[in-house]
Amino acid sequence: MNTRKPVHHVAIVGTGTIGASWATHYLARGFDVTATDPGPGAEDALRSYVDAAWDAAATLGAEPGASPDRLRFTTDMRQAVAGADFVQENAPERPELKVKLFADIDDATPPPDSIIASSSSGITMSVIQAECRHPERTLIGHPFNPPHIIPLVEVVGGTRTAPETIRDALSFYAAIGKKPIHLKKELPGHVANRIQAALYREVVHLIKEGVLDVADSDDAVSWGPGLRWGVMGPSLLWHLGGGEGGIQHFMDTLMPRLIGMWEELGTPELTPDLKEKIVDGVLEEADGHSVDELAAQRDAMLLSLLAVRATPGPPRDAADRSA
Repeated sequence: MNTRKPVHHVAIVGTGTIGASWATHYLARGFDVTATDPGPGAEDALRSYVDAAWDAAATLGAEPGASPDRLRFTTDMRQAVAGADFVQENAPERPELKVKLFADIDDATPPPDSIIASSSSGITMSVIQAECRHPERTLIGHPFNPPHIIPLVEVVGGTRTAPETIRDALSFYAAIGKKPIHLKKELPGHVANRIQAALYREVVHLIKEGVLDVADSDDAVSWGPGLRWGVMGPSLLWHLGGGEGGIQHFMDTLMPRLIGMWEELGTPELTPDLKEKIVDGVLEEADGHSVDELAAQRDAMLLSLLAVRATPGPPRDAADRSA
C-alpha cells in the first residue's frame, strides 16, 4: 500500500446525524457519495439534512462541481461500498455490531488500497478490526459534531493498521479541509472527548456543591477560557501566560498552583437529584428555544469563528507532524 489511487468516490455507512453531516462535507468537497442505512425513512432524512446543511458546508469551501445531486442512496451496504475509494462508517456504538459490520465492509470494499474509517467515539480500532481480512487499511477517523462544520478529526489505528494507512488518511482529511490529529496510542474515548469529560466532571462537581448554577457554569466556560480555546490550545496559551519567560516561566512558577488545584478537583456522584438539577437548569437556560434553533445559533457562530481562524498563522500541518 505504498501508493493509493486518488479518492473520487466516498461511501457513507450509517446516515444518522454524524453520517449525514459527513455526507454533506464530502459532497461539498466535490466527491461522489453513496450512502447506506437500513433504517426506515433513512434516505428522506439524509437528503433533508444535506439540503438544510448545504449552505453552511458550501460557505466553508465548496469545490467546483460540488452538488447534493451527486448523492446516491441504497439500503444495500455491499453495493454502497463496492466502488468506494474511502469509506466512512457511522453505525451505533456497539462493539459486537461494529466488529461484524467492519468485517462485512472490508469484504465488500475493493482491496487493497481503499481506506475504511470509523467515526466511533469510544471503541478502539483494535477491537473493531478483529475479524477483517484486510485490517491494515482500517482506522478510526473520529470527527467532532457536526463534521461538516467542525474541522477536528482524531486519527488512530489499531494494532494491525498499516502506518501508510494512517499517513494517507491524515493527508486525505487535511486535503478536504479537516484538521486531523494523529493519536499515537489507542484509548477509550480517544482524546477530545476525554478532555471534555474531564472538564464536565468539574462542572458537575461545582453545580453539586452549590458553587454556581447551570447557566453560570456554561458562562464560566464559554465567556472565559472557551473564547481563548477557540483560538489556541491550553499549552500554547500557558506559553503566553508565562509572559516574557514563556512556557518555561509558567512551568517553574505558575504550574505548582495549577497542581494544587488538581488535588481539589471533585469526583461527583451523578445522583437522580443532581441529574434533575442539571436538566432543569439547561431547560431554563434554553429559555424555550428548540434544539434546532440553538443548533442553528451555534453553527452560525462557528462559521464566523472559522472565517476568522482562516487568517494565516503559524504552520500547523498535522500530516507533517505525524511523521
